[in-house]
Amino acid sequence: MFANYLIGLREGIEAALVVSILIAYLVKTERREALLPVWVGVGLALALSLGFGAALTFSSANMSFQMQEAFGGFMSIIAVCFVTWMVFWMKKTARNIRGELHGRLDNALSIGPYAIAVVAFIAVAREGLETSLFIWAAVQSTGSGLSPIIGATLGLATAVVLGYLFYRGALKINLAKFFTYTGAALVVVAAGVLAYAVHDLQEAGILPGLDNLAFDATEVLPPASWYGTLIKGIFNLSAAPSVLELVAWFAYLIPVMYLFFRKPRNKPVADSQVEAPSAVTGR
Repeated sequence: MFANYLIGLREGIEAALVVSILIAYLVKTERREALLPVWVGVGLALALSLGFGAALTFSSANMSFQMQEAFGGFMSIIAVCFVTWMVFWMKKTARNIRGELHGRLDNALSIGPYAIAVVAFIAVAREGLETSLFIWAAVQSTGSGLSPIIGATLGLATAVVLGYLFYRGALKINLAKFFTYTGAALVVVAAGVLAYAVHDLQEAGILPGLDNLAFDATEVLPPASWYGTLIKGIFNLSAAPSVLELVAWFAYLIPVMYLFFRKPRNKPVADSQVEAPSAVTGR
């Protein structure tokens, strides 16, 4: 539940932040007539995201066991790719997201209401589709019934409240730090989803080594115990993973976490760009 709460919160915050910025900009610039197209775009994006999640659920339900495992494995890998890209993109653009959205909205206002709806639709649909795919993959990997769905719903509800507080100006936080901390946590979640994707592909017979366990800690960390659930929720890794699952978990987590926290190198200044000493100031 906690992992899916984090997914819903993180993805929902991005969508809520986008909507709050668009609405605040229109209200402050006295363009309230453009609010309706924004909400239309948001509503269509939400409908598309829910439809996408339902399509994933119903399509997999009519498959054989092997097909379900293969479908779940490949879709989980796609979800990990999308979330990895999103985490790095949001870390890079968190500081400038307001100006970027304002620029897009100004261009849309010059075109007409349909363009405004498209801007809102694209901004929210991207987050919504990623959320649907990643939550579906996480639910499939855990197989724990309603708990992941409840966690994701609570995360999205929290994001809506925070988005409203952003809009009202009652909540001011450092977005760069927020997306850095939650992004790092999502990298751990994504590593677990990738490990479960490997497990699904092993059960489908596509990858070997299903019975070749790296270790079996189920006696020390029973899956039904509160502490076993807590450890699994934190690290998102089975208590009895196969060797290939464990390799996939580390092979993703270590390099992605390193790249995520690596500080960008300062580009060396070319000789032609170095300012010559000034004869007047003596510099």
